[in-house]
Amino acid sequence: MATASGADDDHQRREELPSALVAEAARNPGGSVAEVDRTLIGDPDGYIPAEAIRGTWKVDDAGQLTGEFEPNPTYGPPRDDFTKLVESDHFLHWLGDDPAKTVRESVADILDQQVPGATVRWMKITDDPRFLTAGRRDPDAPDKLIVTRAALAASFAIGVDSPPDDYDILWGVHSIAVVGLDRGNQARSRVWFDLWTELDAAEQQLRTRITEPTP
Repeated sequence: MATASGADDDHQRREELPSALVAEAARNPGGSVAEVDRTLIGDPDGYIPAEAIRGTWKVDDAGQLTGEFEPNPTYGPPRDDFTKLVESDHFLHWLGDDPAKTVRESVADILDQQVPGATVRWMKITDDPRFLTAGRRDPDAPDKLIVTRAALAASFAIGVDSPPDDYDILWGVHSIAVVGLDRGNQARSRVWFDLWTELDAAEQQLRTRITEPTP
């Protein structure tokens, strides 16, 4: 919350706020509105990373900005966030020792193939991934399952730098399926990069994709 020593600064900033923010306040009486740093986002109607929000302004019951400003402690350049993936208690060994690195590198490779020279500035897993596994009974231990196939669908948002000087924020679902996990080095994987796709839709496709033969 703004202190007395910062009141003048907050008042000046309030006077300089864009008309769109003032209009948004009018539509949210008794609430608050977020001030977004436009230099850190792409499409203002698209995905906005939490770090791009400078803070929130309190709105009175008449829909007017009160001047009370709550800074966002995470404001700054967006950063990678794979928490929803790596903190899952699901079986992830098939993604290697560093699942986050595996997924990020997979996405980076796809982008570079589609737009040579494109690089991932940051990536976030935006929802709890959806998983599927399949297997067969262990003949030596009928109460155990030998995993033969595994797949995940992970919703993402990424900041992408493309030649010569383009910056865009993309979102969608990245899916990976692996077959032959019981065959060691003979296991094969396949990936899908579905832009502007919701997680529920990608999960439905995963049910088919986990059974598809890999190249």
